[in-house]
Amino acid sequence: METDIKKTVKKKPVVKVKKSLKRYNPEGMDHKNDHRIKCVEATEEYTRIDFIYKASMKWDNGGWIQMDKSAYIQATGSSEKYFLVKALKIPLAPSKLYFKRKGQYHTYTLIFPALPSSTTSIDIIEKEAPGTYFNFYKVNFSAWMTVSHAADVPRGKN
Repeated sequence: METDIKKTVKKKPVVKVKKSLKRYNPEGMDHKNDHRIKCVEATEEYTRIDFIYKASMKWDNGGWIQMDKSAYIQATGSSEKYFLVKALKIPLAPSKLYFKRKGQYHTYTLIFPALPSSTTSIDIIEKEAPGTYFNFYKVNFSAWMTVSHAADVPRGKN
């Protein structure tokens, strides 16, 4: 009686790394600006934008902030809108985040659907209406600084 033995070959699992491009705004640390974009992260799954806000010097307690739930981004010059998916560390209207003092800094993040990979400039629109909304136009992040992270660096064989 013969037995046909097949040798199994162990294959290393293939880990697919999702492309992520995080660009840091060189003006993001300019403390002369009361509201600025710190960085934009564009992946195949989402677009993440981190902001830094400095509370108003006009009000004794610094006032308050909130985000409109219908906020969106769009490639500059395009009419296609990518609506807000999630807001981190900033409440959605009508809720408000009240500051404790003038000049207090607060960071928050907005998550949107993924933009086309060819996008280099965006408009970030909280609301296009009279009032004090957080709108940024023609944000050209294509020349902003990128930083390699440990996950981005190829590893040697173990």
